[in-house]
Amino acid sequence: MNLRVFKKDIEYFVAEFIDDCALFVALNPHKDADEIAQIIDEAVELYNDLKHRANHPEGKKRAYYNGLTKEMFEKLDELCEKLSAVVSKQA
Repeated sequence: MNLRVFKKDIEYFVAEFIDDCALFVALNPHKDADEIAQIIDEAVELYNDLKHRANHPEGKKRAYYNGLTKEMFEKLDELCEKLSAVVSKQA
């Protein structure tokens, strides 16, 4: 895996998640905007953490980046579940 591609993946996946959050707020302006803002803040923290850790690898690079990729998707899944919980309260 190329480091440049990995950094672009971080940007793409986190940005797509934040876009989903913003879309929900735009379509439902009066409902749970504070909860969505907290979820977006967590996504931004995840983005910053992943970019920092991608720039400062520890140990064997291949294993490190594979683990970082796995962690990225696990944390994004957790954030998606939080967003789904907020959205399902609205339904």
